[in-house]
Amino acid sequence: MSTLAEADLSALFHPYTNLVKHAETGPLVITRGEGIRVFDESGKDYIEGLAGLWCTTLGWGEERLAEAAAAQMRELPFYHLFTSKAHAPGVRLAEALKALAPVPDAKVFLACSGSEANDTAIKMIWYRNNALGKPEKKKIIARERAYHGVTIATASLTGLPVNQRGFDLPIDRILHTGCPHYWRYAEKGETEEQFASRRAEELEKLILAEGPDTVAAFFAEPVMGAGGVIVPPKGYFEKIQAVLKKYDVLLVADEVITGFGRTGNMFGCDTFGIRPDMMTVAKGLSSGYLPISALIVAGHVYEPIKQQSAEIGAFGHGLTYGGHPVPAAVALETLKIYAERDIVGHVRKVAPALQDGLRALQQHPLVGEARGLGLIGALELVADKDGKTPFDPKLAVGARVVAKAQANGLILRAMGDAVAFAPPLIITEAEIAELLSRFRTALDEAHGELVAAGAVSP
Repeated sequence: MSTLAEADLSALFHPYTNLVKHAETGPLVITRGEGIRVFDESGKDYIEGLAGLWCTTLGWGEERLAEAAAAQMRELPFYHLFTSKAHAPGVRLAEALKALAPVPDAKVFLACSGSEANDTAIKMIWYRNNALGKPEKKKIIARERAYHGVTIATASLTGLPVNQRGFDLPIDRILHTGCPHYWRYAEKGETEEQFASRRAEELEKLILAEGPDTVAAFFAEPVMGAGGVIVPPKGYFEKIQAVLKKYDVLLVADEVITGFGRTGNMFGCDTFGIRPDMMTVAKGLSSGYLPISALIVAGHVYEPIKQQSAEIGAFGHGLTYGGHPVPAAVALETLKIYAERDIVGHVRKVAPALQDGLRALQQHPLVGEARGLGLIGALELVADKDGKTPFDPKLAVGARVVAKAQANGLILRAMGDAVAFAPPLIITEAEIAELLSRFRTALDEAHGELVAAGAVSP
């Protein structure tokens, strides 16, 4: 074991990790990156099939982003946005996001992570309804299998057990409605449209049961990410939005994963006809090169907040590093690269290679469903295709397949037995073919082990 790996085991507390297992196996130490690949201490290359954490959209080694950071570090390495202070990168970034986002008359609040942006959205929703004289209209609805962050409030919105068990979550005033996964949750004979209608009706029943005067907002990812890359069924968001409008419930679109080209449009909202009152972005905003996020707020949401701040004396929320000039400068340069290189057009061009490749793998004995769009997708691994029967969780089939992929030079992520794919947006068709080839090898190896163990049929 390397000196760095030994120091890791001695000193570093890892997020999203089985800490007991980590103490036994040690870390995979990544030392550098180039394009869609990263390299470990021995020089072995890995295709980064999840763009790091869904974020390194422009891949590794983008010199323009390094230069933007260095130039800003020399000119103004830090300043804040508190008490009417401003700096050029923060102002210009807000201006650029206002122009890009499908949010009317927008104002942009800058933060450091997707969790912070969504947490800020919750606080603004509560603050606004106090300003409007609606102190009871505070409940917020998210969805089962949603992912909105890991702060106390956003982890409560997140509909995944691992983010709540052991943490005394969720907190009060957070509700959940059904997941829009048609393949897994549709009733026998139910069409996508019928399933979408049922989910919308369930949402309406929940609002009515709680009391419309108590329900403030609904959070939704255009495509669910960490919940398993769940693409909404046909008509889903149209039907959901009709319910929200009927009961004066704000819609917050969480574009932390889907923003900046991932779905084949600049935003997932564009892909699915979503008209949000608030929208959060992060990850691809700086291609993951530096921490930055934004909450984009419609004018009708902002105005009551503005007036309330005058009555109280200040809008008492902010983050020391929110809108930090160096990440803001990198984010601005990232947006310029997206436009100059037509990254959205490139995604549309190469996406069929990924989506067709994933759907071809649906014929594999372990794969129950292939799903996705643009450059995001997933394979659902099942014990029985016809019955859609999940594997016994003790088998950890998803984790097993991902471990085999890593051994074959491909880094992916398992969410239970769903394996996610979200490579850098700069990936080429030839690189997609190599990614899929490495994954097929891993899938076959995992299948062979499961057959030998008697867990599946040959």
